[in-house]
Amino acid sequence: MKSNKFGSVIRQIRINLNIGQRELAKRIKISASYLNDIEKNKRPAPKADILKKLSTILKIDLKYLNDLAGTSKNEIAPDVYDFIKDNPEIISLLRTLKDTNLSKKDLTNIENKILKNKTKALIIAAGLGSRLKKHTEELPKCMLDFGGKTLLQRQISSYKDNGIEDISLVRGYKKNKINYKGIKYFTNNDFKNNNILNSMFYAEKVLNGDIIISYSDILFEPLVVKRALESKHDISIVVDIDWRGYYVNRKEHPLSEAENVIFNSDNEVIKIGKINTGKKDVHGEFIGMIKLSNEGTEIFKSHFHRCKKLYWDKPFQRAKSFQKAYLTDMIQELVDVGVKVNCVIIEKGWKEIDTVEDYQKALKEFD
Repeated sequence: MKSNKFGSVIRQIRINLNIGQRELAKRIKISASYLNDIEKNKRPAPKADILKKLSTILKIDLKYLNDLAGTSKNEIAPDVYDFIKDNPEIISLLRTLKDTNLSKKDLTNIENKILKNKTKALIIAAGLGSRLKKHTEELPKCMLDFGGKTLLQRQISSYKDNGIEDISLVRGYKKNKINYKGIKYFTNNDFKNNNILNSMFYAEKVLNGDIIISYSDILFEPLVVKRALESKHDISIVVDIDWRGYYVNRKEHPLSEAENVIFNSDNEVIKIGKINTGKKDVHGEFIGMIKLSNEGTEIFKSHFHRCKKLYWDKPFQRAKSFQKAYLTDMIQELVDVGVKVNCVIIEKGWKEIDTVEDYQKALKEFD
């Protein structure tokens, strides 16, 4: 779906969602022939009201659609044009930027500072955490205490230290135990029958724009979030290349259960999952954190819905069924169909809390 042509993108997403051309035309109240011309790039992108309908029906971020529409017409994106028209005072700011002769780098730096505060976070916290035994009989594992703060509080703190205030969470098991103010909550009531990938999509409403998604059972330092934020790629996963030390004397979660990543010289994923790695492979461990750009979220959602239709109740990648798929299964699927997934390389700065053994070891650092 790496195309800057409005019609081509609309057509591909429509097909991925298994929506017929006539059906889509009827739902947005235009003729099928007009939609056909748009999809074949014979006509420029439609007006703002149709863009909003397409955004809703095809589950595409409206900002992304407006950018595509502007490119197709070789003019300012419709939403930006409307904003300038409705807010003429912005012209003074734009003129100042022009007269200051800022370089592309300067403009990028300004944009990055603004976007840093606009990036969202989504924490997936619906699982049972059964491997922590008695510690999670009454609590979700993200509510375990570490030195006077819960695991979740420490995640939130790492996000906020990086200027991320818009935080959402998918809860399921013992959901009423998670009630921090200032967080958007989504509920996965079917958590016993699905896994991380499908759990993530209970919060599809916030899967747009720049967003970092993380597992709820990892302790990570603010620097890890900072490194993720620095990525300019559409889809980036955080990979620790100094990970083997975590598995020394780790009996309850052996090396064979690590979510390994093999990547090439451009730090692009080749293979990911509970896989064997050779001595010559350049590899690390996926820590359970992924960053998606505005376009990255659209790519990810499009392929998720395509695979959901194809593999529901069927084996998918390394999972017995699509419902039980891990995030790593979806990442491998993206790689297999030619979507580039970049690795953000770190060296330590995080810990997974998956077993009683992990919890007890981590607690020693907070004594």
